[in-house]
Amino acid sequence: MATLLLVRHGRTAANASGVLAGRAGGVGLDEVGREQAARTAERLAAIRLAAVVSSPLLRCRQTARAILARQTGSPAAPVERGLTEADYGTWQGRAIRDLSREALWSVVQATPSAAVFPGGEAMPAMQARAVAAVARHERAVDAEFGPDAVWAAVTHADIIKAVLADAQALPFDRFQQIVVDPASVSVIRFQRGTAQVLATNTRAGELPVPEGRGIA
Repeated sequence: MATLLLVRHGRTAANASGVLAGRAGGVGLDEVGREQAARTAERLAAIRLAAVVSSPLLRCRQTARAILARQTGSPAAPVERGLTEADYGTWQGRAIRDLSREALWSVVQATPSAAVFPGGEAMPAMQARAVAAVARHERAVDAEFGPDAVWAAVTHADIIKAVLADAQALPFDRFQQIVVDPASVSVIRFQRGTAQVLATNTRAGELPVPEGRGIA
């Protein structure tokens, strides 16, 4: 089956200031984030993408637009709500330094399988809907473009970590061991019901995408 590039959005002012933006509207890329997105788009320009999908949040849509601007003949990236940021509930908009003092913080870090954000989402539920969204698009890309296709999903750090953990069959409580930097690219190759993680958190250089797999 096809090869997936998981792209984290570029930096935002909330990232820089240590605020948990969550699903708040209007959180776009800052100047550094726009430069990061442009560099990632340049890296992906050498790969002919069959499809690009994006979280509905502005920072991801901006990053996806930068990627598409370097592709030939690619349509706008459709929004995939299954790839949106975690619902952090009442944690949204708060400083991470303050959140780190709460009892739930240690649960989120050490045993995320037991973590439920107050007024928000359980972390295992976040993983389940993200993995389901990736599987749905993977089947669609494979059916339309064939097993040699390459496609990209532009989303958030926790979503990417959750998908990578699932692809590697890691217990979800090891989720926080995975690092996903702004505008980084991770690569998963799906084949015969299995997933191979070919790269994680790459920020420069060529990507391990087999030759001839892009078609758009």
